[in-house]
Amino acid sequence: MRIAFFDTHRFDRAAFEEANAAFGHTLTYFEPRLTPQTVGLAAGFPAVCSFVNDRLDAACLQALADGGTRLVALRSAGFNHVDLVQAGRLGLTVVRVPEYSPQAVAEHTAALVLALNRKVHRAYARVREWNFSLDGLVGFDLHGKTVALVGLGRIGRAAARIFRGFGCRLLGVDPRLSAQDAHELGMESVELAEALRQADIVSLHVPLTPATRHLIDAAALAKMKPGAMIINTGRGALLDSHALVEALKSGHLGAAGLDVYEEEEGIFFQDLSEQVLQDDVLARLLTFPNVVITAHQGFLTREALHAIARTTLESVQRFERGEAPGPTEVRAEQVIKG
Repeated sequence: MRIAFFDTHRFDRAAFEEANAAFGHTLTYFEPRLTPQTVGLAAGFPAVCSFVNDRLDAACLQALADGGTRLVALRSAGFNHVDLVQAGRLGLTVVRVPEYSPQAVAEHTAALVLALNRKVHRAYARVREWNFSLDGLVGFDLHGKTVALVGLGRIGRAAARIFRGFGCRLLGVDPRLSAQDAHELGMESVELAEALRQADIVSLHVPLTPATRHLIDAAALAKMKPGAMIINTGRGALLDSHALVEALKSGHLGAAGLDVYEEEEGIFFQDLSEQVLQDDVLARLLTFPNVVITAHQGFLTREALHAIARTTLESVQRFERGEAPGPTEVRAEQVIKG
């Protein structure tokens, strides 16, 4: 099947080319993001493959359908950038990669915690300038600290096992977490408010839905233990960025590690080093010495890239053969019901 890829980079093109040797699809790569302005490039392609910061709104999906597209393959687990209701109306099948490497994102979560705690980012910058002073680099023992994991899907559970290995006390926030699962993960199941009150570190691992948008707002940040750390490797809009700035400015929040940002579209995955950053909130966050931001790279491991490519191409193959998409398909009624 002919597939149009949008928002492509060297790392994913290489993975898809290698995986496609077993499938024989015809792959065409476009660097621009898929938006209502670029959707014309997909005309005549029965399948398109998009990434997390593409914008598949009603207008874009209508143009895809008008151009002959029947399958939208998301090379991501998240699907909040797709108007699933409109896709259903147009008869477009939408598939995703529900699991590629939970370990990749969970390990990146731990990396952010360790970098912030032990001031690795500051130490790295210092020694490159021959400054070997240790002043201002004091951290804390992670062992014995309380870590709250908000969302216990595959990534949240992988993170739980990692932090349990550090000897942390674990709190789990997830209405679907059973008593048996909590016991097996070595954690206590609590409500969000209680987790915020107790935790030294809060890590977000829930999908972005209307119900979880700004799950962590000014009120939630105020409930956190003074000096606590917040980590977001989930979706940017889970965390109110304006409220985050204020919590950092006041000194109430001890540190923040972000691999996602709610206005990252058009910024992340791009080289803007020769430009003036136009996002004032992101620019302000980058001035804090107790903030570490990475550009949505939590998924970026060889294993994850190959799993994403393989799962995506398998979904396209099943669609081409007229087979049911299976667990990779995502529909509006599933999201609403879930």
